[in-house]
Order: sequence, then structure tokens, then C-alpha cells
Amino acid sequence: MKKALLVLEDGTFFFGENLAAEGEVYGELVFNTAMVGYQEVLTDPSYTNQIVVMTYPEVGIYGVNEEDIESDRVRVKGFVVFRMVEESYNHRATKTLIEYLKENGTMAIQGVDTRSLTRKIRSQGTMKGAISTVDLDPKSLLEKVRQNEPVLGVDLVKEVSSKEIFLDDSSGPRVVVIDCGVKFNILRELKKRGFSVLRVPYTIEFEELKRLDVQGVLISNGPGDPSVLVKTIDLVRQILLHGLPVAGICLGHQLLALAIGGKTYKMKFGHRGVNHPVKDLERNKVLITTHNHGFAVQPSSLRISGMEDDVFHYEKFSNTDELMGESPAGFGKVKITYVSLNDGTIEGMKLLDYPAFSVQFHPEACPGPHDANFFFDDFAKLIEGR
Repeated sequence: MKKALLVLEDGTFFFGENLAAEGEVYGELVFNTAMVGYQEVLTDPSYTNQIVVMTYPEVGIYGVNEEDIESDRVRVKGFVVFRMVEESYNHRATKTLIEYLKENGTMAIQGVDTRSLTRKIRSQGTMKGAISTVDLDPKSLLEKVRQNEPVLGVDLVKEVSSKEIFLDDSSGPRVVVIDCGVKFNILRELKKRGFSVLRVPYTIEFEELKRLDVQGVLISNGPGDPSVLVKTIDLVRQILLHGLPVAGICLGHQLLALAIGGKTYKMKFGHRGVNHPVKDLERNKVLITTHNHGFAVQPSSLRISGMEDDVFHYEKFSNTDELMGESPAGFGKVKITYVSLNDGTIEGMKLLDYPAFSVQFHPEACPGPHDANFFFDDFAKLIEGR
């Protein structure tokens, strides 16, 4: 196999073997802690413009099939593994992972010490990086990495959102999905519950959305910095004022927080994996959940009493009803419904004066456990009770 070079913006570099496409790609280097689900990771639009490092040392053993994709193509900029399994050992496989990466023109490198690389990202935070098969000079590639576009302040949703309105052929209650990079399984879960699903661009005008005669709105997951999506934030604000039931997932959760006057911040290295414990404060139980986010809602921006920083020390509160905030933009009370048990970040909230709630994790899973699948039932109940 041809030699490949991985360079980080701090000057760290790794030589390895090229697995698929040749060339040179740039992106934000992040890591995912899942042992399985690499096909869903590769096709998740939320990974747009990112080079994904898989922490599990051996990837690809069960191959690839057409049923487990989460968008119409591979979305990651690059893929980094310790070792790629060249054959597939699963009856569902239609091709190997290497074949799939080659077909999609994806840059991938193996033979990298992914444990060392992950420790570096955890200690220093995510950073820009590059994979190249054409420039094998670490100093030269480093200079190009440092000149590459920043991670903050860039609208990545425009690369993954639908360009027009899509309506399925169902006849149930009509809901709109604001497509910021929606995963296919979110659409599947809505259809399972009898909804007729309208997928619309993230730039849709509110007046056009009103004419669609819908019973509810779901704001999807997606990539990048939520604060730059000014038009979508204003759209969500108008939807709330109109009284439509609203639910948000991941980026949708952040956009809802921004719409009610909250703030978001970039996390040091984010949450990405299928094994993240989250405390459900309303049901008083722990859920194991799927995550893929590098931004989070700032607790202090929601005026939660006793919260001065970005971490939820929820154990200080004797009663979870105390975890109440207030919308700075006049949307009433905000209740925190989920927190991360790894680092205390906000993982969910609901508005008490408007029919709206959101989660930071991925209740649709794919990959991952289905502990939080009831999210879609809660959305259906919110619409039924309108």
C-alpha cells in the first residue's frame, strides 16, 4: 500500500498506510469511542469537514451494507484507524469497508497509533489536521494545515441540508423536519409513528413553512457552529411564537437554546460515541446514549440559579425541580431534563410555557443503544395534546 501522512496543527505527525483514495484532505480531527457502527459514522452529516479517529483498534470486520447508511454518501473528510480488516465476516455485508471507502473517494489511513492520538486530542482539544499521499513532508503539510479555514464561524449546514422540499407518501399527521443534516433513522422513526414527513431546507422562510399546514416541527442534527445559523435561529423563534410543537436533536437542541436567548460554546474535544451515560432527571434513570457533538449549551446563559460555569454539578441540587432556568429572550421558564454523567454538560431541556423540548444526544441511535427511543413517542404526544 502507498504511504500516507497525517499532520496535526500543533506539529504532531504520523506516517501510515493509505487505504482508499489518494490526494490530500483537511479537516477538524475528532475521535469516536464506538466499537461498531463505523458505516453510520462515515455517513452521518454531522461529521462534515471532520477527520474521524476510531479509538477501537480494529475496524471493518463486518463489512458494509446498503441498509445501515445514514445519508446519501460518506460525509467525513478522512478516516483514521489502527488496523483495517480487509475481508468482511458478516452475512449482511455486500462489500468490504475498504471497497466502500474507495467507491466514495474517501481518504483513509491505517497504522496510526490511535491511542496516542486520542490522548493528545483529549489533553489539548480538537485541532485542525490533514491526511496526504502527495505531500509526505511534515513541515510542508503542517504549513498548509495552519493556513486552512478555522472551525468556528463557518456554516457547514449549507453543504448537507436539502435544497428543496421533500414530502413522503404517508397520509398521517404532517410534521416538518428542518434539515440541518438529518440522519435517515430520524426520518424512519417519525414514519414508524405514522407521521407524514416534510423535509425542508434550513433556510426556508417562515411564511412558506406556515403554508405547509403542519402539526409539528423537528429540528435535526447537523455539523458545525450553531451560532452562525442566524436565519435558522430566527426561524425557530418564529415557530415558537406561532405555537407549533417543537423538538430538537443535537444541533437542533442548540438552535432551540439560541432561539430563546441562550448561548453555546465549543467543547474541548466533544462527545462522540455510543456509550455515553446520561441522567434522565424527570424519570430518575440513567440512559446509555449515542453522541456526536462538539458544541454545547451554556448553562449560565439560561439563568439557572447556582450555575456560574459550563458544567452542571447537578449533585448539589437536592431536588431536580431546582434545575430551572429562564429564557433571556422572553420565552419563559426552561427546565433541564438531562445531564451528562461524564462531564455534567446539558443534554436536554424543555420549555414550560411553550410546547418545545430538545436533547443533545441522538435518540434515533444508529449506531448505538436505543435507551432514548421514547423521544419520538414524547414528540408524538406533544403533537396529540396540542
